[in-house]
Amino acid sequence: MNILDKIVIDKRNEVNLRKGLIPVSQLEQSVLFNRETVSLSNTLRNSKSGIIAEHKRRSPSKSVINHTLNVQDVATGYENAGVCGMSVLTDGKYFGGSLDDLLTARASCNLPLLRKEFIIDEYQILEAKAYGADVILLIAAILTRDEIKQFSEFAKRLNLDVLLEVHNEEELHKSIMPSLDMLGVNNRNLKTFDVSLETSKVLSELIPDDFVKVSESGISNIEAIKELQPFGYKGFLIGENFMKTDNPGASATVFIKSLL
Repeated sequence: MNILDKIVIDKRNEVNLRKGLIPVSQLEQSVLFNRETVSLSNTLRNSKSGIIAEHKRRSPSKSVINHTLNVQDVATGYENAGVCGMSVLTDGKYFGGSLDDLLTARASCNLPLLRKEFIIDEYQILEAKAYGADVILLIAAILTRDEIKQFSEFAKRLNLDVLLEVHNEEELHKSIMPSLDMLGVNNRNLKTFDVSLETSKVLSELIPDDFVKVSESGISNIEAIKELQPFGYKGFLIGENFMKTDNPGASATVFIKSLL
C-alpha cells in the first residue's frame, strides 16, 4: 500500500464523519455558496507568468515545510506578487491544512483559489464551494473514469473550474473529457517521490489544446518554467519553493519579476 492508498482510506473515514456533522443543506446556505467564482483557467490563458502559488505547511515527502506563517499574510503576499491563483491544502492529517485555511484565504484576497484536496465524494465539492474555492483538484490516480466524469460535471454545475492531475500516460488517457478545464501533470512519482520534468514534457504531446496545461512539482527555479513553456504549459504550481521561506509573498514577487 502506497501513501496515496493510505490517504484515501483516511479520507473516506473523514468525509463520512464530516457528513454527519454538517448536512448538505447547511453548506448550501453558506454566505459564499452563491458568490461568483473566478476562472483560474481563463486567468492562466491570459497570463505571462502562469504561477499558481501554494499554501502548504507540510507534506508526506518533505515533512514540515513551514508551520509559522499565517494564511492571511501568505494570501495577501501572493496577490501582491501578481500570481495567477493560490492553491490551499485542506487535508489535515498529512498536510496540516484545513477548510478554515481556505476560508481565511478567501477573506484575504481576490485570487482564484484552488482547493487542494483528495476528492473522493461530491460532498467535498460542495464544501469547496461553501468555503470560497473557485477550482477543485481531481486526482486521476485515486478515481475511476466514471468518478472523474461525475465529479467534474458536478463541479461545473457549481461554476467551479476543474484541474485534473495525472502522473502517467495511462491516467491521462482515462481522464480526458469535456468537463475538465485544466490538465495538470505531476512530475513527482508517487511510489518513489522522485521528481522529473521529463514527465511533463512527454505527456504534453498527448494533451489536447482545448485544455490549459499545468505542470506540478519540482518547479523551483525560472529555468524549469522556461524549459516547459515551449511544451505548451500555461500554468506552474509552486508550493515548497515559496513556503519554505520566511516571506512567501516576497519570494513570489522576486520569482515573477525574474521570470518576466
